[in-house]
Amino acid sequence: MSDTMIPGAADDDRRWQAVHSRDATQDGQFVYAVRTTGVYCRPSCAARPQRENVQYFDSAELARQAGFRACLRCRPDEDATLMVDTSVLAARIAGADWTTLLTTLNDEGHALLPGLLDARHCHELRAGYADATQFRSRVIMQRHGFGRGEYQYFKYPLPPLVQYLRTTLYRPLVAVANHWSAAMGSDVRYPDEHDAFTARCHAAGQTQPTPLQLRYGVGDYNCLHQDLYGEHVFPLQVAVLLSQPGEDFTGGEFVLTEQRPRGQSRPEVVPLQRGDAVVFAVNQRPASGSRGIYRVALRHGVSRVRTGRRQTLGILFHDAP
Repeated sequence: MSDTMIPGAADDDRRWQAVHSRDATQDGQFVYAVRTTGVYCRPSCAARPQRENVQYFDSAELARQAGFRACLRCRPDEDATLMVDTSVLAARIAGADWTTLLTTLNDEGHALLPGLLDARHCHELRAGYADATQFRSRVIMQRHGFGRGEYQYFKYPLPPLVQYLRTTLYRPLVAVANHWSAAMGSDVRYPDEHDAFTARCHAAGQTQPTPLQLRYGVGDYNCLHQDLYGEHVFPLQVAVLLSQPGEDFTGGEFVLTEQRPRGQSRPEVVPLQRGDAVVFAVNQRPASGSRGIYRVALRHGVSRVRTGRRQTLGILFHDAP
């Protein structure tokens, strides 16, 4: 393999900072290769290379000519339009009002992230549902008493957009996860980066990815449930609506219920438009009462679809056994 480096120490420092911080705004600007693995990656890849093993190239083609192969995780050979869109998405996530969103999560157990995905991303994800090579399993809800409709779990390597969302959204949410854990008297703490939490799951035998896409037709619905898999569970998850209410479907509202101790369940319908994301508790959250902190259990589901077809992307941060 070639040892030719892009000249300029300052440029190398800038590129290393992009790699170290997984800066998706630099995707498409350069790729980096890792000498010890023989693989080249996007700057936003979830890998954690050692700086002394990293080599930079202006393009994927130059990396291939030097004898490196494409990373199967971040797929640096994807076309440039996806890279540009990922940069836009990075700016959209960074520009969200996270202070208000995190406060709402603490107060209500769910919060909206409006306009997370644009129409093009939603269309691409919906169209990808027909590509069986992206998924590890398909579930028909009616066969298991889960409701009506179906969903498919993605397999590793996740599609770049799904991987990016999972990695990037984890970072601001981990503060809430650790706050909730401490408030409810648990000694579980979650690492700052998602790949470290994934490693924890995999060490415990939870190696199957859990991000999924759900599809509902006329008369379909999803019973109230919780997405709990294995010993290690991240307490928050994200659902992104990929279809437009009133155009692609009617009905099919996203529904949450809270079960407070010695009280009846409180239902709430969360209004979503195409591309909107809702962040919500997987299982329990802490709430303040006259006697201190108590636990509130949440469940979520989807009401009956009246017309059309509804599709949703689900991002869970823990893996399954």
